Amino acid sequence: MRMVDEQEIMNRWRLVLGKYASEQISFSAGDRTLNYMDMENVLDFLYSREYGEEQEIRKDRRGGSEGSQLTVPDWLHQVKRLFPKRTVEVLERHALEKYGMTELLTDPDVLRRLEPNKELLKTILELKHMMKGEVLSLAREIVRKVAEEIARKLEQEVRLSFFGQINRNASSPVKSARNLDIKKTIRMNLKNYDRDRRQLVLKNVYFNSRMKKYNQWRVVICVDESGSMLDSVIHSAIMAGIFAKLPMLDTKLVIFDTNVVDLSGYVEDPVETLMSVQLGGGTNIAGALSYCEGLIDFPFRTMLVLVTDLYEGGGYQRLYSTAKGIIESGAKLVVLTALDMDANPNYDRNAAQRLSDMGAFVGAMTPEELAGWIGKMIA
Repeated sequence: MRMVDEQEIMNRWRLVLGKYASEQISFSAGDRTLNYMDMENVLDFLYSREYGEEQEIRKDRRGGSEGSQLTVPDWLHQVKRLFPKRTVEVLERHALEKYGMTELLTDPDVLRRLEPNKELLKTILELKHMMKGEVLSLAREIVRKVAEEIARKLEQEVRLSFFGQINRNASSPVKSARNLDIKKTIRMNLKNYDRDRRQLVLKNVYFNSRMKKYNQWRVVICVDESGSMLDSVIHSAIMAGIFAKLPMLDTKLVIFDTNVVDLSGYVEDPVETLMSVQLGGGTNIAGALSYCEGLIDFPFRTMLVLVTDLYEGGGYQRLYSTAKGIIESGAKLVVLTALDMDANPNYDRNAAQRLSDMGAFVGAMTPEELAGWIGKMIA
């Protein structure tokens, strides 16, 4: 058994070092030798790109010893056969982001085999301008699958945050520890107290009902679509779609760079929203806020959620002036410096402090935290 372990270790080192170490280390004999050789071909197909022009020189030196040349579809098939799902996702990401294997997104047969996940979604949004016809249709379907998966994870928590305050004057048929009315349960069961055992016998357990409030608020979500905000764009679009289904909210969605695009007409369809995004360009936050200010009908029942890194390209004084006008009107201005699952902030801290001093709420929140915060504000 010890010998097998040592062989496995040597095989893995050989895989790490690659084909150019073949004269120093060879794969040890065993049932998995062919698998290791296939793995090496797959990894070499991708990571030999690291050598650039030197790659051709190395191939010449090896002569004709290598196997048949892989194509991108063959490579992807082999990757999925040889490696676990997590490794497949890493290799696909390296292929797209590091080595520019855009064939993965322009060949329909290849695209069908890609694993739908958030990283692939981001890559599609960055490269969708290269797609057309069948490839574009397949890409839209991937966007839909990933968006729906993210929404499923968020929607339950969002709904719990919004559907009303506990009505302590009415009992509920929904038996949930979350709604347990402990005081009423004790009071109504005092007559069942067992004096001998000194125990309260609960013959009936009571729960609070939850009132649904339908006094509608307008929530305007204004999202910076510059390249650095891609995670925020994705989650903002999905959150806007969830908000749009809630009867107590009238949801508007606006995206911007140096231009402003109102996507409120598509807010219930995150796919249309995401496929409308044009990443890159400059940033004019003041212009976007000015547009959103025009969407405010009833300031005291309006919340404007600005999702941006606050690096303004259109002049900070105009930004501050517009923000001040919105706050003084009575509307709530919320500035989110991150809206991805990790909420890792990267933003202009000076601008954040100025807006906070004016009365804006400035912070970094996950989508769940944003939903909870808005739920408390409109309760």
